[in-house]
Amino acid sequence: MRKLLPLIGAHAHGGGRSALTCRFRCGDACFQEVPNTSDNAYAGDVIAGVLSRRSALRAAAVVTVASAAGGSLVLGSAQEAQAHPGGKPGNGNGTGHGSAPKADGARGLRFAPVAPNTADQVTVPSGYGQNVVIRWGEPILRGAPAFDAENQTAAAQAKQFGYNNDFLSLLPLRGERDRQVLVANHEYTDEILMFRGYDAENPTREQVEVAWAAHGLSVVVVQEEHRTGKLTAVSRHHLNRRLHTTSAFELTGPAAGSALVRTSADPAGRTVLGTLNNCAGGTTPWGTTLHGEENFNQYFAHGSSATDKRYGIGAGATERKWERFDKRFDVAQEPNEPHRFGWVVELDPYDPESTPKKRTALGRFKHEAAQPRLTEDGRPVVYMGDDERFDYFYKFVSSKRMMKGDSRRARAHNLTLLDEGTLYVAKLTGDSPAAEIDGTGKLPNDGEFDGSGTWIPLATAGPGGAVSHVPGMTAEEVFVFTRLAGDKAGATKMDRPEDVEPSPRTGRVYVALTNNTNRGKGTNPGADEANPRNLNKHGQILELAEHWDDPASDGFAWRLFLVAGDPNDPATYFAGYPKEKVSPISCPDNVAFDPHGNLWISTDGNQLGSHDGLFGVAVHGDRRGELKQFLTVPRGAETCGPLIQDRRVLVAVQHPGEIDGASVEKPASVWPDGPGKIVRPAVVSVWRADGRDIGV
Repeated sequence: MRKLLPLIGAHAHGGGRSALTCRFRCGDACFQEVPNTSDNAYAGDVIAGVLSRRSALRAAAVVTVASAAGGSLVLGSAQEAQAHPGGKPGNGNGTGHGSAPKADGARGLRFAPVAPNTADQVTVPSGYGQNVVIRWGEPILRGAPAFDAENQTAAAQAKQFGYNNDFLSLLPLRGERDRQVLVANHEYTDEILMFRGYDAENPTREQVEVAWAAHGLSVVVVQEEHRTGKLTAVSRHHLNRRLHTTSAFELTGPAAGSALVRTSADPAGRTVLGTLNNCAGGTTPWGTTLHGEENFNQYFAHGSSATDKRYGIGAGATERKWERFDKRFDVAQEPNEPHRFGWVVELDPYDPESTPKKRTALGRFKHEAAQPRLTEDGRPVVYMGDDERFDYFYKFVSSKRMMKGDSRRARAHNLTLLDEGTLYVAKLTGDSPAAEIDGTGKLPNDGEFDGSGTWIPLATAGPGGAVSHVPGMTAEEVFVFTRLAGDKAGATKMDRPEDVEPSPRTGRVYVALTNNTNRGKGTNPGADEANPRNLNKHGQILELAEHWDDPASDGFAWRLFLVAGDPNDPATYFAGYPKEKVSPISCPDNVAFDPHGNLWISTDGNQLGSHDGLFGVAVHGDRRGELKQFLTVPRGAETCGPLIQDRRVLVAVQHPGEIDGASVEKPASVWPDGPGKIVRPAVVSVWRADGRDIGV
């Protein structure tokens, strides 16, 4: 899947991730020692070069990559890119007045692109409206009080919408007109922006318990305005739900009950309290949602073992000091507690009494996301990235077929699909001379960065038990210490694989590789085919095609679809599309598809001096590579979630105002409620003011 992914850039105020973000979201992971010290071949070592075909793409040539098994696979082709007139960049404020001006572009992307900016607002194209669907702290459960920033309590927060919304899913709600079910992740808390007078060295128990309650997941029914894309949260609906750091989750699959996950509070090793650092996720064809536990390591203090180090658990105290209030966050007292995090969580939003499941067959690492697709015979395949420098990319292929329908029997069966199957890790190879990859991003002689790869099986879980395919490791060890299994299997080191999304139309898989300013720096590996720039600030998007279009295949072809940055920079690449006709983009993070088959990309840590945003790009046809900015988010914020429907675009505006030096007393943003109000992460819906479909 995705090759080497880039990392977080320098701390910055105008664009780029702040030191405050690094502290609270990932525990300064970018500035710690790289956990992977294995001597596995780096992609730059295994990949011989790049087969670039900008000219081939423009000439509609078909690129064929030899299968590792001796077959062949067409990764794809594109017709001659054509110039588009395009309107002047828009900077609409989303008031919803007027109609969208006519703009050229691929169907679904016909809007005047928003210009890069630093406005402290959500800026949308001219002719589009917007509203805040739900904010941090809004009551969603019965008995929940109204939000009071000066009088926060854990009891209140446990019934209110959580903090720092990330992944979003909208599911249909039968029998209730114009209503849907919204599911949201709450990745992490930023206590400095939550509590007036917060003392980072001495948090109070109440502050810690509020933070516990602000993590996790929210399920909220939303009402849509029929004539627009406006959504409004329905408080106190019977399906509404909050799951947080003290909620019960069930371990299922091959590692459930293992001695490696047992603790003094849970000697059976099957019930975990809480889910932490839920980043992106996925929506299953059988109507559940998947949630990736990412930077869980930062919540655990006093790590000492080699496995602790491999997972980035530090030897000292944590930023939030939770270990002072619950011994399970102190590895010295509960050495197995961290093994109960780093999984993919499956939630049934339609059953408020159900216990969410941590699916151990999908492996344990820093899951950015988990988006499934089905094989021809109906078996789910889940693609996953380990969001760490020089770690790996995985997929899980279920051995069980999805049962169609909504019967009780079908739902019960489908809730077992992710407990049996095979977990794989990716190894990538390439097809151009290494000498042609000079670290500048210059295209090789064949005009395109691409290659092929194989999936290495790590372990298989079945009804009679699990079998390891990694010498020297038991199956339980493979699933609990999946990073070590990847080390032993000789997987290809990658640079922070972020979100992954298979196209519902073509089956192609797209991987967001955010950036890596450490590439080629000091003793770190230098540029390679999938990461063609040293000191890479801007990142890239990798496109992958399984052999024979079979997601269960053991081989694939890949190429770089987009090399991000300022289009005026010769090191950028937009699938061969004329660069003077695209929007600048930096640090791709989450990806999603619209109903027309276009890829939408949200950014995190923009290094071009403007705010993060959401972009749409055509992936097929004569406009392949035409990228247009749809919105920007307020100061200090990250664009998360994105969900693109026919008549609305939904985004999670995460950590607004998270700028170095900011606090409740000295806010860096006044979004969403204006001056004098506390800054609050929120979900935003955007729609066309004339009521028509997005971008048509």
